[in-house]
Amino acid sequence: MKNRNGTERKKREILITGFGGQGIVLAGQVLGTAASLKDRLHSTLTQSYGPEARGGACSAQVIIADGPIHYPYVDNPDILVCMSQTGYDKYYPFLKENGVLIFDQDLVRAPEKVSGDLFPIPATRIAEELGRKMMANIVMLGFVTAVTGAASLDAMLASVADSVPKGTEESNTAAFTKGFDFGQALLKGRERKAAGRKGAAS
Repeated sequence: MKNRNGTERKKREILITGFGGQGIVLAGQVLGTAASLKDRLHSTLTQSYGPEARGGACSAQVIIADGPIHYPYVDNPDILVCMSQTGYDKYYPFLKENGVLIFDQDLVRAPEKVSGDLFPIPATRIAEELGRKMMANIVMLGFVTAVTGAASLDAMLASVADSVPKGTEESNTAAFTKGFDFGQALLKGRERKAAGRKGAAS
């Protein structure tokens, strides 16, 4: 689809899934707010809960585009973020070919290879090391920002500070930064490995 000026429209569909109590919907709100209010893009957020609010499966569906969004639901995500095995099992079949799969490696058993990109992170473990397991969603958001660029770093930092409970801004910002740094390190490691393979082949 193209914009009025003839350029190709940019649109990304992101589905974040886990279980109630992990802050999945908050993660979607932070991402959508960063894109719309901070980056000045268009975004929508829809949410889905399982039978129980806490412990049941839930998801947050975020669409980010540089133009109007006419359908707010994510059927085939470009980016799938999984923080529970149940969520992975339910939504992985709908991930677009060559899409991006991001998952908490301690909570989700995912394939070693996919048609697109695969990004594991021990988000919950990192949050526990920071002293608050409940910040795993914010750690994950930092990681998602680093490896996908779905929203800008400055926008995400501002959105995190605006969205978390008062008095927790500093700890949540630290959690976000941990996730972001983990993602940056992972990308740099892959670049070095690719460069090494290229050098060995030449």
